[in-house]
Amino acid sequence: MKIVVYEKAFLSVGGVLLAVCLAALFYASFGMGIHLPGAAGRIDPALLATTPPFDLPGVREVGPGRYEVVMIGQAWKWVPNEIRIPAGSEVTFVATTPDVIHGMHVEGTRVNMMLIPGQIARNSYVFKDKGEHLLLCHEFCGINHHTMYGKVIVE
Repeated sequence: MKIVVYEKAFLSVGGVLLAVCLAALFYASFGMGIHLPGAAGRIDPALLATTPPFDLPGVREVGPGRYEVVMIGQAWKWVPNEIRIPAGSEVTFVATTPDVIHGMHVEGTRVNMMLIPGQIARNSYVFKDKGEHLLLCHEFCGINHHTMYGKVIVE
């Protein structure tokens, strides 16, 4: 079977593009530490109010310059609604929901999680600069979805 010059060119370009995409994927995953979010644990939504750490949502300092923010997204609010942290802090968001699927996005960052009843989501980010970031629900969660927002204030 004879392969035409054009076929060789298309196969070569396709092979090079495949190699470049795989190299970029490996670099992003292993070199930059970017990973797809997944469930960090499971929790019974009916027992959310009595199960640590969700029985006391809020901001906790877990080390020098390191904070953990325990959050609950529920129709149609964030608990806590306002988060204050110092600039330069590494913040780990630990979040869940007792009711329906919510999306949690902190504007201007790569914090973007899906909150699914029964699952615990976890995502970390270093807030380098002072300012305010809007905390939004990006998954339609009902009639008052547009009122589900909060603030992350970096001081």
